[in-house]
Amino acid sequence: VQLQASGGGSVQAGGSLRLSCVASGIPSDSYAVGWFRQAPGKERVFVAAISWSGGSTFYADQLKGRFTISRDKDKNTVYLQMNSLKPEDTAVYFCAARVAYDGSVVYATANNYHYWGQGTQVTVSS
Repeated sequence: VQLQASGGGSVQAGGSLRLSCVASGIPSDSYAVGWFRQAPGKERVFVAAISWSGGSTFYADQLKGRFTISRDKDKNTVYLQMNSLKPEDTAVYFCAARVAYDGSVVYATANNYHYWGQGTQVTVSS
């Protein structure tokens, strides 16, 4: 499984960005793809996850309503739409994948993911 994240950039507070994660080599729908972020000097934290089939999503509570995860099956791509961005959203954003048992996508710990993309920088200025 290989993951390629892109779409980061610099934006002013209140703006929007859409991140993309192109996934190749995922062998079945029984996988979950998640987004994590890591600010300088801080640990990597969960943002959102989606089943590879696209039927189930899971969000970090504090990001619900501003961030939306989705999947384009034809393009093998998972998106993270980020709206109303705040300076505290500044971080490197990573996409990751893992096997999803029983269709669950409730995997919010970085150590639970087996495959990682390279990260894309998001900078939000005030």
